[in-house]
Amino acid sequence: MKIAMAMSGGVDSSAAAAMLKEAGHELVGFTMQLWNQNRGLNVDENGDSLPSRCCSLDDVYDARRVAEELGFPFYVLNLERDFERDVVKPFVTRYLEGETPIPCVACNSRLKFASLDRLAQSLGCDKVATGHYARVRDDEAANRYRLLRGRDVNKDQSYFLWELTQGQLAHAMFPLGEMSKPEVRDVARRYGLAVAEKSESQEICFVPDGDYAGFIDRYLEAEGEEARAPEAGEIVNTRGEVVGAHQGIHRYTVGQRRGIGVSNPLPLYVVNVDAERNRVIIGEGDELLSREFTAAGVNWVAFDAPRERIRADVRVRYRHAAAPASIEPAGDARVRVIFDEPQRAITPGQATVFYRGDEVLGGGWIVKMDRK
Repeated sequence: MKIAMAMSGGVDSSAAAAMLKEAGHELVGFTMQLWNQNRGLNVDENGDSLPSRCCSLDDVYDARRVAEELGFPFYVLNLERDFERDVVKPFVTRYLEGETPIPCVACNSRLKFASLDRLAQSLGCDKVATGHYARVRDDEAANRYRLLRGRDVNKDQSYFLWELTQGQLAHAMFPLGEMSKPEVRDVARRYGLAVAEKSESQEICFVPDGDYAGFIDRYLEAEGEEARAPEAGEIVNTRGEVVGAHQGIHRYTVGQRRGIGVSNPLPLYVVNVDAERNRVIIGEGDELLSREFTAAGVNWVAFDAPRERIRADVRVRYRHAAAPASIEPAGDARVRVIFDEPQRAITPGQATVFYRGDEVLGGGWIVKMDRK
């Protein structure tokens, strides 16, 4: 087949390309230039530039070098405007609205796969391949493509792919889906790829130091009068008593313990962020527990939207162990999720993904939680 190969410059996509090349496929490599490194937003407190993991020049160089080593053409796609419009600006807006967004889902489905699908079609490619740890299967009997967890439970990335449409899954290839990370590195070493020992980022790519509030402050300053700067407000306990002050709700997220600035005999956590009243609500550990929440923007992968309650194992963040729950249709691409047992720190803005065994049934965006 002729395959459009998405290349990040890291070991995963590079090893995937090597495997596909060895299997006899014709590859065309693409790296996406997503973030303008010269804007001066990724700096530390001294104003020095931070190393970026968002298609930096080094990453582009590494991807190009791998393509040259493996002998297939390579191109760089400039998607900076699309990335800022579809990923960065919504990320900032959601934080200012009291949510804790996860931009990687939208980046995968609405930007990367959408762009690669268009390119693949224009170049006559049969498939689009990436270095994700996930699996896709063609269920001919059901006339549907199935999205499955990666075999390596520690690296599984199906959580980030629940927004993919049937059309996108029809063209998707995940060569690493059956492999573990050590096996992938062994592949890279066997081919002598320069990126075989390259480390991987654990943070959101355009915020390399993990300081989301600092990035938002710098972004808003760069945007000038068009941006709404965060305001100071009250920190209250769950009884509504004012116990402190904050310097912007974008500095807080549900479950946060450090940096609250309020003393108490027992540890205190952020249990809610009330953007409408510009308040941060804090409480003790057991006040983080909840059984129910509402999700919006739901995309069903395994079947059409159900009309009756279904059972599934549900994740509410990437490192959350999926827990058994009931999912009730709520109309307008919304569902109500009721866990069998209370779960900790369910956070508006995060993605929730529904599983049955290894299969992704669907997912959505957490918009409201109930403490029960």
